[in-house]
Amino acid sequence: MNDMYFTEEHHFFRKSFREFLQKEVVPHIEKWEETGTIDRFIWEKMGEMGYFGISYPEKYGGLDLDIFYMVIYLEELQRVNSGGFAAAMWVHPYLAMTHLNAEGSDAIKEKYMPPSITGEKIGCLCITEPFGGSDVSGMRTTAVKEGDHYILNGSKTFITNGIYSDYLIVAAKTHPELGNKGISMFIMDRDTPGISATKLDKLGWRASDTGEIAFDNVKIPAENLLGEEKSGFPYIMQHFALERLIMGINAHARSEWAIEYTLGYMKDREAFGRTIDKFQALRHKMAQLASEVEVVKTFNYVTAKRLGQNEYVVKEASMSKLISTKVSDEVAYDCLQMLGGYGYIEEYPLARNLRDSRLGPIGGGTSEILREIIAKMIIDGKDYKPAT
Repeated sequence: MNDMYFTEEHHFFRKSFREFLQKEVVPHIEKWEETGTIDRFIWEKMGEMGYFGISYPEKYGGLDLDIFYMVIYLEELQRVNSGGFAAAMWVHPYLAMTHLNAEGSDAIKEKYMPPSITGEKIGCLCITEPFGGSDVSGMRTTAVKEGDHYILNGSKTFITNGIYSDYLIVAAKTHPELGNKGISMFIMDRDTPGISATKLDKLGWRASDTGEIAFDNVKIPAENLLGEEKSGFPYIMQHFALERLIMGINAHARSEWAIEYTLGYMKDREAFGRTIDKFQALRHKMAQLASEVEVVKTFNYVTAKRLGQNEYVVKEASMSKLISTKVSDEVAYDCLQMLGGYGYIEEYPLARNLRDSRLGPIGGGTSEILREIIAKMIIDGKDYKPAT
């Protein structure tokens, strides 16, 4: 199947990126997991190697490569077994920078894209709110226009890179009376007066700086508007397809790593005079898990190819996240079980994998919300349209 999507150049990129991660990242993972802070130097090294520019125009210093380079990037990040590190490294280029590149004016892109690609500036995307969760249209943050500025008030939560990022992409209601049709998007620098952030203590993804952000009369120049006023909701919905597919790809890659590790353990672990990979019940369980992962991976690759051809795959991306993250949770649970008591020990990697995997069905739209979105499409005939 790989030859259907990956060329020799893709395979070379995978090999070189895997080597980079093993050399530059893995030795620091335990420290970053413990402190919840990813050292700044690795952002700059990632930038130097061009990894943040994989999907972006050459005019800003990017590489403008096809979508399967992004797929490889995501898959290999999961192999370092730190969901928090991986999240920080994909949220910046594929959440914050996606909006920046798609909706930013030429002046905004000239200012923010080059340093984002080099790792000098880190971005975060601020949509979710404390009272809203997956209900994007219910956001309460407002941006009131006063002359040549907007005054922003409100709060956001569960924001990856929310503490240490240099700029923020923020959704706010410029016309609250219009509901989801009154949302607009803005970009602002971290040091803008009135912005404060608090780090959240999480079950998993512990290396990433997930934060709650407050906006108190933040004054934003009108030229910091991204795209058009009142177009924020379509922008968000359009890019959710990418985010959901990313989380689906993360899930299948995380599962493949867990299965690979577990099979290696089973080959060495002996019980009752033979290695445990010879026990039929355990063999069949692993066969079932591997089959389910292969199915979702195949679907994710097909969906990625369609997205790379600019098809609007909101239904398929929602399905990808829904099923892939469910399978990933099952894999994390069952693989830990294969290690017995050792699976419950922090010295072994599957405990962290289990915690990190649990965010899959929650972040980027809960599984419950995704089921309703899918139901609206397949039962009610809802036809979501891309932003124009």
